[in-house]
Amino acid sequence: MKVSDLSEETLATLREDLRREYQAIFDEDLSDFRAEALLNCVMKTVAPAIYNSAVQDVRAHLQWQLDDLDGEVYLDP
Repeated sequence: MKVSDLSEETLATLREDLRREYQAIFDEDLSDFRAEALLNCVMKTVAPAIYNSAVQDVRAHLQWQLDDLDGEVYLDP
C-alpha cells in the first residue's frame, strides 16, 4: 500500500498527526510535502512488517479457536 492509496481524509489526518509529533519531538515544523514523503517511507519499510505481524496474530487466534472446536462441539458416540 502506498500513501496515494489512502483517502484524502485519512492522509490529511496522518499528515497532521505526523507534523504534530515532529514538532513536539524536534521543535521544528514539517511541511506537508516532507510529511507525505516520510509517510511513504514508513509505509514502504515498516508497514509490511506490522501487517505481517497482524496476520500472524490473527492466524494464531483462529488456530486456537479451531483447536478448541472439538471440545465445544464433540459428542460422545
